[in-house]
Amino acid sequence: MGTKRIASTEIRFIKLGEKGEWEEMCIDGPNPCIRLGFRSNQHKESLAGNSEAIHEYWLKTEEKSLGKSTEYKNQVKAFYTLDETTIWITFYKRKLFWCRASSKVIELSDKTRIRKIIGKWSSQDIGGNELHIDNLSGALTKVQGFRGVICHVNAADYLLKKINGETSLEIIAAEKSLQQLEQSLEILIQKLGWKDFELLADMIFTQAGWQRLGSLGKTEKSIDLDLLSPVTGKRAFVQVKSQANLKTFLHYKSQFENMNQYDEMYFVVHSPSQELASYSEQSDVILLTAERLAKLVVSAGLTNWLIRKMS
Repeated sequence: MGTKRIASTEIRFIKLGEKGEWEEMCIDGPNPCIRLGFRSNQHKESLAGNSEAIHEYWLKTEEKSLGKSTEYKNQVKAFYTLDETTIWITFYKRKLFWCRASSKVIELSDKTRIRKIIGKWSSQDIGGNELHIDNLSGALTKVQGFRGVICHVNAADYLLKKINGETSLEIIAAEKSLQQLEQSLEILIQKLGWKDFELLADMIFTQAGWQRLGSLGKTEKSIDLDLLSPVTGKRAFVQVKSQANLKTFLHYKSQFENMNQYDEMYFVVHSPSQELASYSEQSDVILLTAERLAKLVVSAGLTNWLIRKMS
């Protein structure tokens, strides 16, 4: 039996303290909760649902504007009245966290209020995949810029799909098209002559930020590309072959291991033998075949170059 789909008609973003001062306590603390500021003596009125008393307090006692008083009243009301089916979200450690909260509102000694979490906060979808901000649409993450404390989530349908690990039909179609493109490029790569294949390898590394030391293909008899990463300071030994078997690969690997000036080795080949294609990589010895190169061609923006070259 699969995991039950997460659903709710009420979804709210909550900011856990000014500049996130309560995030660690609310999410990682021993008693996970959502917490509301708006310190006042209106706890009993809020429990009773007396929204007008809350509005009057902020308008007259705190001398806030009519608009700001209404905004505060609505946020306090949401905290006190939204039921346990409501999904609350926030952002912490560059991840989206979501939860449901007990309906009981507790006033703390500093006049802030909390609702304890039902279960725990989660930063994963129902399949166990982390909900990193980097993998979320800006339509959702822009809610972090809300200047208040509690607000509606406009991208609610998108959020529920992410929590449930669902992919839209548009994304499925795009991924299928990308896969077909990569498969087509893989065939083109395997048809490149050795000079153009070596040039392609050079452009891929250059687009990735590597700097070439020496002329292309003229570095040494055992090295086609001598590369330096200006960011990490690492130096790479690159050998490019149209076709190669495991024996050839191991020959160059042995040479790399005897040259301590290099940190990494890349063996680039578009048509490896079956034995070589199944080779288990080491962290510092990387095999790039046509399948992986096709993905790199797309990410490096070299698709049009490859198509034109083979036209």
